[in-house]
Amino acid sequence: MSITIIRNGPYRAPSIIGSLFPHLHINVNYRSSLLKFNNMVNSKMEPKRENSLAHGIGTKNMLELTPHAGRKPYNSIFDWGVYFPYIAQATRSKQYHFPRVTNMVQNDPVLQRAIKQAAEQILREKQMSMDFSKEDLNKNNDKENNARDSPSGYQNILNKQEHRAITILKDMRSTLNNFLLALTSWILYKLLPCFLSGVVTHTQQIEMLKAASEKAPGIPLIFLPLHRSHLDYIMVTFILYNNDIRSPLVAAGNNLQIPVFGELLRGLGAFFIKRKIDPVVGKKDIVYRAVLHLYLQHALKVGHNVEFFIEGGRTRTGKPCLPKGGILSVIVNAFMDRSIPDALIVPVSVNYEKLVDGNFVREQRGEKKDPESFIKAISGIWKALNSNYGLMRIDFNEPYSIKELVQSYNKIANEDGTMKVYKPSVRTLQHNQSTSSLYGTDVVCEEHRSLIDSISRQVVFDCAVATSVMSTNALAFLLLTRYRKGAAEHEIAKGLDELRTTLKGRKDIGFSGDSSHIINYAVDLLGENLVVRQEGDDGVTTIQPKGTIESWIELAYYSNTLTPHFALQSICLNTFHKLLPKSDVLSEKQEPGVSRKRLIEVALENCEVFRYEYILNKPTQVLGNMLEIALDELIMQGFIKTAQSDNQADAPVETMRMARAIASYIESNDLDQDDDDDDVNDYVNVDQIEEPDMFLVPETITQQKALCEVLAPFAQTYLIVAESLFILYKNPMLESEFMKFVMKELHAKVANKQCPYPESISTDSVRNCLKVLEKWFVVEISNQSGLRLLALGTLYETSRDSLKNILQRMYNILPQYNNGYF
Repeated sequence: MSITIIRNGPYRAPSIIGSLFPHLHINVNYRSSLLKFNNMVNSKMEPKRENSLAHGIGTKNMLELTPHAGRKPYNSIFDWGVYFPYIAQATRSKQYHFPRVTNMVQNDPVLQRAIKQAAEQILREKQMSMDFSKEDLNKNNDKENNARDSPSGYQNILNKQEHRAITILKDMRSTLNNFLLALTSWILYKLLPCFLSGVVTHTQQIEMLKAASEKAPGIPLIFLPLHRSHLDYIMVTFILYNNDIRSPLVAAGNNLQIPVFGELLRGLGAFFIKRKIDPVVGKKDIVYRAVLHLYLQHALKVGHNVEFFIEGGRTRTGKPCLPKGGILSVIVNAFMDRSIPDALIVPVSVNYEKLVDGNFVREQRGEKKDPESFIKAISGIWKALNSNYGLMRIDFNEPYSIKELVQSYNKIANEDGTMKVYKPSVRTLQHNQSTSSLYGTDVVCEEHRSLIDSISRQVVFDCAVATSVMSTNALAFLLLTRYRKGAAEHEIAKGLDELRTTLKGRKDIGFSGDSSHIINYAVDLLGENLVVRQEGDDGVTTIQPKGTIESWIELAYYSNTLTPHFALQSICLNTFHKLLPKSDVLSEKQEPGVSRKRLIEVALENCEVFRYEYILNKPTQVLGNMLEIALDELIMQGFIKTAQSDNQADAPVETMRMARAIASYIESNDLDQDDDDDDVNDYVNVDQIEEPDMFLVPETITQQKALCEVLAPFAQTYLIVAESLFILYKNPMLESEFMKFVMKELHAKVANKQCPYPESISTDSVRNCLKVLEKWFVVEISNQSGLRLLALGTLYETSRDSLKNILQRMYNILPQYNNGYF
């Protein structure tokens, strides 16, 4: 059968169909070939830029690897896998048995108890409602009331809850099977090269996972990726399946239960959960929580691996979101209940050169998200097939055991002394078999909550550190911090060289090659809607951001992959410049400087502002120590100097840290020798605090400004939220209405140039700021009839001027450019 398709536009769909079904003999007729030829003749013969980029060192493109295809030693020379490598790879991959657990869940006594408890709760609520209205009822209605309390009424409620549990289980279940895995694997081998230049990962990481699963075959692997795209879970499963690692069950939002694609995802391992488990605020959905917990528990018991996104939904800003510990709590409970002997947590980092799902600009501007639909899914696939999204990078980090984590946290909790690094609870973590963690009917113990929070924050932190830097991340970061007004191509390439040197050995760089080529490649990939390339009369090519609000917000998404890496340094440097005396108050002989101790103290306060924006340290790390390390790095980079800077220029950070710790230890011992001299010691400490020992380096002021700009957009958002608090004085309002007011203010200040960072328009940052203000008791949020009401805290409601302190604290985290040094 032969089909001829006439192609006039840039679409590649006919070619894709032809590659999928070669027996159709599809001929693609390009009518525009002559026109293209004429354009080539008439245009200047410019050298064409390469549209590909070499991936990072030590990595492999999974789309080019088919380990189960090809002729093997001692195999027949007629091995068909040589001629059909993708089919061979898909069908020869290791087949696993994926047992269904729905019947186990349905027959579990715990579920039956949950159903009974839910029915009793409904009956009590009805009884309470009837009691409230009894005063208005006549005695003639007593018979009707008694009828509602009859055993048959309770039985009807119980039957409805049993039916609801079965319905929930049916909607939730996964139908993971080998046939659909093989079919999807073959299709992906064919389709992915149409819009991705590669799916890159380290083969050593794959071998590490194989070794872990073979060493402990009864221990489930728990894959926890950072969530960027709907393609994430499909690609993780694709890589695991083609490397003979058991494919996991994947927790997916029920918004993906759309026709055709929902069932396809279900067959690839997805089990669907509600995005909002409790439909009524403040009231636990006992049955749903029980079904979800038991489904996961039995899945782990029978040997399923599990994958879920610890952030919840996809990141809308490009940086990691704070974790949600619900599903992780279920898995830890399964270990604590001895349902499983252990589980291995595998943090997974996923990154794209260009996001396949499009951007989240509308949502960041405060507009509603478009719901998922069949038409939207088809449209998205069609658009993807006719686009270029560059490289996709997946990193599987080293697994760690839940059993060892629990033992480590308990050991730390039991240690005595003043040098405790982390103490989740006074008591050793214990777990009693109950329904508290199953469906939230009782109070969960604080030790358990602390443990879950610590593990989840550790996972997100490790994922963020291990996320590879792609070419578009690097370019967007440079444009938003150092070259906001644009610069010559060679100048940005030089900036990229410096950035690569800074990141070397600290973050994995997902590209290699000449920086000039990388810049041009990233510009082409991001497109003219984000980045503009112009050639001047002097022949110098300049590159600059497009300049629209939408382009700034989208560029910030790509840049935010790098902001967590520089966050602590940015806070330290911003604090340093904030504490510097203004240049006009210093004499000619005085060097501008501050006390290191004072700098760390204020930097810790500033870190508190960003507590919901970033995870700045692991739970087992002391934030003050991390700030000390960040300060040492600033000294090594030549941004700050000390009196001993000449001797420390080549000293590594670890050496500087150890020397400082020894000096601090000797000093503290000397001060403790005589307990009667406390007043003298206090006087000495004051002198040391006030005496500057960290000094400005004017030669690197340009690089310092770029580093200060890293967190400036977030600080600007927080400042505008603080300014908007005055509208709440004696005037509580719905949180959604306050959000609209703040977003309107952000748009107005960006339009009036009062806010120099259009990417400050971010609903995520506004919400994070409100969380901080709630933590500080500046605002109070209450639920009324399912609506969140926002009001000022008691202290700030009585005194409007007290809000000025909050305003000043937000102002302190903004970069200081008016002190006479920039």
